[in-house]
Amino acid sequence: MKNSSSHPSIWKRAAVLGSVCALSASLVAFTAAKEAAGTKPEPLRIQVSDAPLSTAARGFPSFSPIVKAVAPSVVKIAVSSEAKVSQMQMPEGMDLRRFFGPGFQMPNDMQQGQQRHMPREQGVGSGIIVTKDGYILTNNHVVDNASTIKVTMTDGREFNGKVIGRDPKTDVAVVKIEAKDLPAMAFADSDKIEVGDMVLAIGHPFGIGQTVTTGIISAKGRATMGLDYEDFIQTDAAINPGNSGGALVDVEGRLIGMNTAILSRNGGNQGIGFAVPTNLARWVMESLVNSGRVERGFLGVNIQDMTPQLAQQFKMDGAKGALVSGVSPDSPAEKAGVKSGDVITDFNGKPVTDSRHLKLQVGSTAPGAAVPMNVLRDGKSVNLTVTVKELPGDKLADATPAADKADDALHGVGVSDLDQATRNQLKVPSSIKGALVVDVQEDSVAYDAGLRQGDVILEINHQSVKNAEQATSLCEKPASMVSLVKVWSRGGTRFIVIDESKAG
Repeated sequence: MKNSSSHPSIWKRAAVLGSVCALSASLVAFTAAKEAAGTKPEPLRIQVSDAPLSTAARGFPSFSPIVKAVAPSVVKIAVSSEAKVSQMQMPEGMDLRRFFGPGFQMPNDMQQGQQRHMPREQGVGSGIIVTKDGYILTNNHVVDNASTIKVTMTDGREFNGKVIGRDPKTDVAVVKIEAKDLPAMAFADSDKIEVGDMVLAIGHPFGIGQTVTTGIISAKGRATMGLDYEDFIQTDAAINPGNSGGALVDVEGRLIGMNTAILSRNGGNQGIGFAVPTNLARWVMESLVNSGRVERGFLGVNIQDMTPQLAQQFKMDGAKGALVSGVSPDSPAEKAGVKSGDVITDFNGKPVTDSRHLKLQVGSTAPGAAVPMNVLRDGKSVNLTVTVKELPGDKLADATPAADKADDALHGVGVSDLDQATRNQLKVPSSIKGALVVDVQEDSVAYDAGLRQGDVILEINHQSVKNAEQATSLCEKPASMVSLVKVWSRGGTRFIVIDESKAG
């Protein structure tokens, strides 16, 4: 009878469930009756805290006080240019919205390359008030070819702007508005910034209004746009079209750079932005305001970057400095005693890291200034003093790129003497003496290093070459598989290293 003993428990559970259902029904009926009588449910009691976020909760201080202090100094610059006739054909894939806001208009028929009456072009950028009496720092590409400039401040005031000066070589320009007691931004020493420092980028992207983004300094000393003088700060703070000419500030609200460009595949921010450092922008700005043009220094040398292989040949511990591959006659460098083969390691009290930085340092030196310079010559340090002249025309120093591979050699190279006909054809100056390269095998290390037909070999391992016979003689039974060769090519000179041990 074990099976029948379990039935009472089943019935008990059923009775309990029945009671619960009856009770639920009663509650529903009571609630319905209460609602029918017009009684409302009690309001929700949500706790709200309207106190500002505490410093401890943030983990770091708010940027709000900094933004409030510097935001009035960053203005919107709207530019327009007159209608014109153009036959220009735009390169495939070019997107000018990389720098300008959405107001920039490009005609649909521009790709056809036919003569067209271009409509009025418009664009939006940013600017930084740097003096209380209305001088504004911005990018050259923001105001280039502008016929009208409208400057709008954060308080809504509008001013007509006038271009005081432009410098395409650094992409810096200065605009002036007629006003007083403006909120000018303080400058910081951009040479003292460090990778990893936190920064704020302020500008007017896409014409939507002033915007603030934050990030860090990702790198220093970048050269990305092909300008003559580049020393960009790289940041991951969001920079978008319309931010050009805006401010890059440190966490104390000081200007460290002017936002200039972005590296992007789609025209929008991808975490790589570039800013002109304040030290460079300030020098250009002061030159434009004081002189109406940029007065750049001139040294009169051909320079190239050092490589580990070149450093070894010149008895250096590291590949720092700028290698002098040529000195112009009657130049400041020649008068100071600079010689071909010198490595400039310091200029005007600052270390020289490479040829590009030397070009920046010399260019920003006032013409007529006598500055100290240190060179490494035959493994020994030599102190010189050079009186910098003003840059004639567009030349400071012909920065001859060093070969990517310092593995040049004369195996597989054919040479001959220079005759007058060849000199005329290749435009080789009469002062150049050496052996003409008439053939370079493409599978040779000489070809890989950059030696080409038409180059003139001037030196081999610091020994002068006057003709083809002498060049051949110097290459016979070399003391080392590695040789240092100086060549003249396309109007300039450079050094290359020949490493026959790398021959395949």
